[in-house]
Amino acid sequence: LPTLNSEDRNNNKWKSLYQIQRERKQIMRETCSKYKSNNRRIITPYHVSRIFVEDKYRVLYCEVPKAGCSNWKRVLMVLNGLASSTKDIQHNTVHYGNYLKRLDGFDHKGIYHRLNTYTKMLFIREPFEKLVSAFRDKFEHPNNYYHPVFGKAIISRYRVNATKEALRTGSGVKFKEFIQYLLDVHRPVGMDIHWDHVNRLCSPCLIDYDFVGKFESMEDDANFFLHLIGAPQNLTFPKFKDRHSNEERTTTKITQQYFAELSPSQRQRSYDFYYMDYLMFNYSKP
Repeated sequence: LPTLNSEDRNNNKWKSLYQIQRERKQIMRETCSKYKSNNRRIITPYHVSRIFVEDKYRVLYCEVPKAGCSNWKRVLMVLNGLASSTKDIQHNTVHYGNYLKRLDGFDHKGIYHRLNTYTKMLFIREPFEKLVSAFRDKFEHPNNYYHPVFGKAIISRYRVNATKEALRTGSGVKFKEFIQYLLDVHRPVGMDIHWDHVNRLCSPCLIDYDFVGKFESMEDDANFFLHLIGAPQNLTFPKFKDRHSNEERTTTKITQQYFAELSPSQRQRSYDFYYMDYLMFNYSKP
């Protein structure tokens, strides 16, 4: 973690945020050494395929969907000089414009040079909230990828007496059916980055992240990070909700309503599924 300068050390807010970072990293390291033996494994392009590169300010950002990733990519684009303001960047430009480089696009030497010298960061979110947020986004709104690919497979496998229409479109997946798919070891379709473990997406036991932010304290954490890397002072983390902006953000209360539809055993198994993320990032069991 970049060290605080003497002026910042006298600022109580920066000091306490710095201390929080040290504690988060400590918990992450302890969890890794307790449960993982892969600290000595070689880092391959696969391990860094979700990491975005910003060369000007020397930042590596591991993308965790549904934890502010669209707005983080906007910030990286502004840092990189690709846009003058985060407000000007459309959702599709962020995700499909290919303006930002990924770490797996570099050769072995380029990957290791950046891992060793850039500030590496990730932002995470309470696992169940992240899951419900992903479900609402992908299955409760028209979507020409998730409905035909995941929806059809989920409905045909887990819904008794599904209508022809439901089987044809894959629309209208229920949360309970989605959880059945998630917990099924013989999943009819593979995993997806929107509900995969942070552990798998970002390999935090293999890559020693310098900064671990949380969605729940996004504003403080994000602006502290920007301060640490010396970003322009007029650049702050955008607050706007990227998609379905007229809809309420997924909160603890909304998450509980969705999980109330599940049996106690499904709730427990969902927790077990995300157990490492709960442990590693110090979220208490719901």
